[in-house]
Amino acid sequence: MRLPARALLALVAVLGLTAGCATRPFDLQGHRGARGLAPENTLTGFVRAIEIGVTTLELDIGVTRDGVVVVHHDLALNPDIARNPSGAWVAAPTPLLRELSWAEVSEYNVGRIRPGTTYAERHPDQTARDGEPIPRLADLFALIARRGDTATRFNIETKLDPGRPDQSIGPEAMVGALLGVIAEYRMETRVTIQSFDWRTLKLVQARAPGIPTVFLTAQRPNFNTIDVKGLWTAGMLLERFASLPAMVQAAGGAVWSPHFEDLSIDLLRDAQARGLRVVPWTVNRRDDIGRLIDMGVDGLITDRPDLAAAALKERGRSTR
Repeated sequence: MRLPARALLALVAVLGLTAGCATRPFDLQGHRGARGLAPENTLTGFVRAIEIGVTTLELDIGVTRDGVVVVHHDLALNPDIARNPSGAWVAAPTPLLRELSWAEVSEYNVGRIRPGTTYAERHPDQTARDGEPIPRLADLFALIARRGDTATRFNIETKLDPGRPDQSIGPEAMVGALLGVIAEYRMETRVTIQSFDWRTLKLVQARAPGIPTVFLTAQRPNFNTIDVKGLWTAGMLLERFASLPAMVQAAGGAVWSPHFEDLSIDLLRDAQARGLRVVPWTVNRRDDIGRLIDMGVDGLITDRPDLAAAALKERGRSTR
């Protein structure tokens, strides 16, 4: 069968991207450690991800009332995973991280998912570990140092919502606290900083220009950070650019991380032609993982790094 010229050109482009990417190390990122297998954003989960062979630990940070950078996804304690010192599940509305001291945060246990929740249904293979606390970012860096690990990288997401400014400390304070911990542990060459809130990425670029910034985007029906009048994008508007990759390039991004269902082959080609690395989030199904690897992405963020590692091995791909 003879392919139409347009289809043939598209196929050649895909094969070209795949061949080029196959010669580069693949950035396998464990989402919140290895959320599908171990408690999220915990030291246990990070060790599990490293044992699987991730290149990068993807994690989230917030800042407590007394200025301590902690590893936690939500702006407040998550009732699906948090239990108080007596072992009881916390009930909504839960306290914000900014309202709690580090001493108070450290008393909560986040090593098990609350049974019967949607979260539990999504991650049936997660192994619980009771007594697992919310760690400080410093605790993670110290653990890596004790292990003698000089290879693992960190993709650190600043968690704040520009539409709810009272829910966390401001971007300036958050970036200042984060950069302070990174400098203390001399991790400047091993981190990237990512965010949906591009204000924080602009601050990182100004204060620590050697640290690559990762521009997270979502254009989903229930979460859209692009088509909201510049709320999440530090005032930048997509309508003023040729494409979303062009907008990220103009913002000074090193990496573009779109929701994986927002990524097309044309957008991938556009981004890579502009010098951007493309690392979509959060890819958990075996077929989606394989499709994106074959498409030619530079890496991916996944709750199931075991499945991604197996897919890479099948294709003879390396993460180092």
